[in-house]
Amino acid sequence: MKKSIVIMMTMFISVNINAQTDLIKSVIDGSFFNFPQIRESVCDMRMFFPTKGVRPAEYNRYEFKTKHDDAIGNIMFETLNGELISFEESLDLAKADGIIVLHKGKIVYERYFAFLEPDGTHAVMSVSKTFTGTLGAVLVAEGILDETKTASYYVPELTGSAFGNATIRELLDMTTALDYDENYNNPSSRIWEFSQAGTPYPKPENYKGAKSYREFLQSVKQKGVHGKKFAYRTVNTDALAWVITRVCDKPLADLISEYFWQPIGAHFEAYYQLDATGTEFAGGGFNAALRDLAAFGEMIRNDGFFNGKQILPKGLVYDITENSNANKFDKESYPLLKGWAYRNMWWVTKNSDKAFCARGVHGQTIFINPKAEMVIVRLASHPEASNGVNDPFSLPAYQAVADYLKTK
Repeated sequence: MKKSIVIMMTMFISVNINAQTDLIKSVIDGSFFNFPQIRESVCDMRMFFPTKGVRPAEYNRYEFKTKHDDAIGNIMFETLNGELISFEESLDLAKADGIIVLHKGKIVYERYFAFLEPDGTHAVMSVSKTFTGTLGAVLVAEGILDETKTASYYVPELTGSAFGNATIRELLDMTTALDYDENYNNPSSRIWEFSQAGTPYPKPENYKGAKSYREFLQSVKQKGVHGKKFAYRTVNTDALAWVITRVCDKPLADLISEYFWQPIGAHFEAYYQLDATGTEFAGGGFNAALRDLAAFGEMIRNDGFFNGKQILPKGLVYDITENSNANKFDKESYPLLKGWAYRNMWWVTKNSDKAFCARGVHGQTIFINPKAEMVIVRLASHPEASNGVNDPFSLPAYQAVADYLKTK
């Protein structure tokens, strides 16, 4: 009897070790993000990475009123490619995992697909940047950070890197001039070096690169003059997060909980993916529940007021929409985003509705349209990383829903 128990325990441990080894391999070779595996991976990133939780509220949690309008799914619009499709069809094209539409703070449309559940979390990819950027903007408004100071003023370790003489404002608006490219379709792009540096698993014996996010940041060199032009680079966010955590002397996950998650009354724990040193991946490692993300978006739409209180300093939305500079925007890299701008790590449409959004690869978004009093959060697992693939149908879809809600 005892012998059989030992044999069974040995088999159990062996199976689990093998399963863990397979998970690690899938991260190292990137296969966990191949389609269709990505549809499940994005709903449980804790399977693949060490994480740090973002504590939700223990009391005074928000409650959304609901006024479902099934007609939203049938809204027809023309894509940028000239096709006529419905909003519901656009979700299928995006490989949406979850969608929620708020109008005047009420849920008017909500759907879940694939592996996402209402109480589940989803990787938000580069929407993570917006949380870091918003926190940075709050600290500037509170006088904790001086946007005219350089990153090395706060983090001496960045002296000698491209970030050393970049100002906090240049980090927030991604107008740094870096010898660094972020082309996901180019295997030689430095984004993959940054990703490899952040992988929490042991590096190959012949590996000579950085072994953590922050070690990599110190290796980035300057190319050009800071402040002249917007250039989207994930490393800006992680450099800003280093500044923020140094000044506040707290982990990023704790600060996001303190400034956002607990005040909005978040229902579910969010979390960050970590590198081997325990540092949060500020530029793309945030994971959260759909409704909690919608609550954050609604707080921003209301200029920081939500759940019965003023959570953020007033004037934040004005700063995003009015102080963003379209003249500095990278028009060549984003031909579909004509007239757009970037501010505090928010993408700003500069359209007549003053809409702005957070965006992440594979189809993530928090889209806010002030004129329509609308917030859309869409989580997805599109096979292609670039938003340029889904923008032709996603951007007109958001506007079509906004135009519909303006009549309500």
